Amino acid sequence: SWQQALVIVQPATILRWHRELFRIIWRRKSKLKRPQPRIAIATILLIQRMARENQLWGAERIRGELLKLGIRVSKRTVQKYMRTVDRLRHTGQTWGTFLKNHADDIWVCDFLQTYDLAFRSLFVFVIIELGSRRVVHVAVTRSPSDYWVAQQLREATPWAEGPRYLIRDNDKKFGQRFSTVALASGIEEKRIAYRAPNMNAVCERFLGSLRRECLDHLLILGERHLRRKVQEYVAYFNAARPHQGIDQRIPDPPDQVVALDFSECEVVAEPVL
Repeated sequence: SWQQALVIVQPATILRWHRELFRIIWRRKSKLKRPQPRIAIATILLIQRMARENQLWGAERIRGELLKLGIRVSKRTVQKYMRTVDRLRHTGQTWGTFLKNHADDIWVCDFLQTYDLAFRSLFVFVIIELGSRRVVHVAVTRSPSDYWVAQQLREATPWAEGPRYLIRDNDKKFGQRFSTVALASGIEEKRIAYRAPNMNAVCERFLGSLRRECLDHLLILGERHLRRKVQEYVAYFNAARPHQGIDQRIPDPPDQVVALDFSECEVVAEPVL
């Protein structure tokens, strides 16, 4: 037995390797060659693209679109190549799709809690237009009561110019007075689910940017100091900060953008905050 321990590979192992290699070789030799599709590869890719980009289209609709391009295929052929595309299994739309479809008619609002130099609580209330990412209204207070929050909504919607929907969380600060002002302005409130901040992701993202880019670098002296700094940040946010969610555009762009010739002008940086 001690001699066998010196042998790295046993004879049985070599025979097992040979049998496995034999199976692999003959499996590859006996494998059927895939027949070439009878339709062009470009047509197959076009069917798959239509199925991927239009989740509500069926095989007959895709077949009709192909006929408009002069491509004649059967319904069964379209169904065959649609199976290779991942399609939505549910009939309803996702929350993200709902927000995208109604972005121009939706405002979102939320609170940000911070602390002053004496560790006393301060609250920042913001309202954002979802489609343009523009901050519509911002306010600061130490005691955000239902009456105060309702007054902020009233100031944000002068002359009854408001959105169709307003997304908010289930905070107790949004009380009966707030709902009354919203109803009088023709605004329908949409409450997000509990423990689901992603349903109000745009507002959460703004509050995170406000904290990271502004408040984390300051010692807040009081309510007036915080209000002044937040208003200055909002002015920068609306008029100068590009946003990824709207293709690097500015929420409140200038009326006219002039192309600069850098050989004849100089770029000057202005500090903000």
